[in-house]
Amino acid sequence: MKKAFFKFLAKVNKALLPSYSKRNLDLAKASKFQLALTAWRYFVTTRALD
Repeated sequence: MKKAFFKFLAKVNKALLPSYSKRNLDLAKASKFQLALTAWRYFVTTRALD
């Protein structure tokens, strides 16, 4: 059930949150908010794949 929740959350993230990899965002120049979004997407994606 936990994995299903994270898979759903990953789909919501993909639909609503911006993809910085498509925009070629330089992480060294990213704002704290952009870094937080990137970390959140990473966290959810790794939980959905486990």
